[in-house]
Amino acid sequence: MPKRFLPQIFFGLSLWLAFTAQALFSSAATYRRPVAGGKRQSFLERTLILLDVNTRSPVKVLNDNFLSLQVDPSILKNGWLDFLSSKRLVTLARGLSPAYLRFGGKRTDFLQFHNLKNLAKFRGPGPDYYLKNYEDDIVRSDIALDKQKGCKLASHPDMMLELQREKAAQMQQVLLKEQLSNLYSDVTITARSLDKLYNFADCAGLHLIFGINALHRNPDNSWNASSALSLLKYSAGKKYNISWELGNEPNSYRTMVARSVNSTRLAQDYILLKTLLQTVRYYSRASLYGPNVGRPRKNAILLLDGFMKNGGSVVDAVTWQHYYIDRRVTKVEDFMKTRLLDTLTDQINKVLKIVKIHAPEKRVWLGGVGPAWAGGINNLSDTFAAGFLWLNTLGISAMQGIDVVLRHSFFDYGYSHLVDQHFNPLPDYWLSLLFKRLVGPRVLAVHVAGLQRKPRPGKVIRDKLRIYAHCTSFHNHNYVRGSITIYIINLHRSRKKIKLAGTLRNKTVHQYLLQPFGADGLHSKSVQLNGEPLAMVDSDTFPELKPRTLRAGRTIAMPPISIGFYVIKNINAYACRR
Repeated sequence: MPKRFLPQIFFGLSLWLAFTAQALFSSAATYRRPVAGGKRQSFLERTLILLDVNTRSPVKVLNDNFLSLQVDPSILKNGWLDFLSSKRLVTLARGLSPAYLRFGGKRTDFLQFHNLKNLAKFRGPGPDYYLKNYEDDIVRSDIALDKQKGCKLASHPDMMLELQREKAAQMQQVLLKEQLSNLYSDVTITARSLDKLYNFADCAGLHLIFGINALHRNPDNSWNASSALSLLKYSAGKKYNISWELGNEPNSYRTMVARSVNSTRLAQDYILLKTLLQTVRYYSRASLYGPNVGRPRKNAILLLDGFMKNGGSVVDAVTWQHYYIDRRVTKVEDFMKTRLLDTLTDQINKVLKIVKIHAPEKRVWLGGVGPAWAGGINNLSDTFAAGFLWLNTLGISAMQGIDVVLRHSFFDYGYSHLVDQHFNPLPDYWLSLLFKRLVGPRVLAVHVAGLQRKPRPGKVIRDKLRIYAHCTSFHNHNYVRGSITIYIINLHRSRKKIKLAGTLRNKTVHQYLLQPFGADGLHSKSVQLNGEPLAMVDSDTFPELKPRTLRAGRTIAMPPISIGFYVIKNINAYACRR
């Protein structure tokens, strides 16, 4: 071969090697979307995706209560607060501990605390049979609970629960009308109601965060703290271990009550609340969270920036909220749009940028998140399809360093909750339970290699295969320290094969594969784990969450439109041993 061609050959070879190395060891945490349709698609189905994880050190370390819960104050109006003592409901909440329980939402700023013990005085009107039977049953139940010591649990008769469901269905229309019109009525929380709320949190192993009304204002628009002080004194007298928060989405006050609270005033209000906490000895070291702004659009961003500049130092963590979609969504496919899933990353970056400028050491919490706004959409946000949004939220938040994610809601009105009104776990509950049992707070970097294609001009490649990795939870005694949990979302309509490479190669894997159960498909409200339907055994007993063992070196095959957790056993990862 003539020598003059050798430089060109070596140059071409070096380019090829550089391209190959970049494709195989890309640090992207997700697999890029392949070309759809025809022979190309069938070829891609046979293509292996190589997966490795950096086991030397975590990229983020999160709060032990990373996945936490929220309950909306609407349970005071629809009557479900009286049923938080249900043994089955407490069992389900205990399954997701340790966690925070935020008592807050749109009606936070209409809460009025009254230190009263009258059992029925503040109950609203209803049909005669409610007043005659239902109210009497509630009173008898309360009297029976008062006789118990420690954790107070109840087993409510079926007829009593049926009456409550009828009442809640009627009230749901009222609550929804209020939310859509932004015209809210006041909500009273009595001392007895607070006792029931705290009993539920304490029995379930949850730490209560109570949202205080920020719209109780003086004529000069300063915050009126009289009701809050009464609440603090009562709670301190009962020795209730509570953290606090002031208001909910202050950026939306103008549309709600035609009154605005600017960032300087909001910061002053938080400083005042911090002072109040320090004057009540029992809460002198209690945590305070805020400002709990809404989705980081223009007004919310300006409010958060001003708040952090003028008084952000008083909060123990900076909180904000996110909802993916509104009530106009009517198709299950909308819940799986990658463009929708990717909106969270941009919003997290906006919030983190502001916090980093003013208080880089502050932790950031996603203080209220759900698949849909205004209580969700029936037969959509309470089905298996919503799980893709929920797990995507957890994965992206963990990778971005969001310290805590509070799910709206554990149990109350609407269609975005984890537990339905028959006290049955919905798909997102089982997903959360697996996450709690398998996923620890140490986040690991994922390295994925596979076929990629270049986007056409003006087009963006969206990720339909999303892969995240953490150290396995230290609370799970079925796995020794050093194990790794990988969780995967497959939004493709085809099966994807994943080969564990590098440090993960030739290790035994436990598979926990979640798919919808029944003929409803993605609309199903039931879940199967490795082919077995999941259901509570009784009010006290969870089903056994049995993994399927994949022999060492076996390829992971992810079915289309599915979610999977994979525990890599005995890998002795250095990042996960300490």
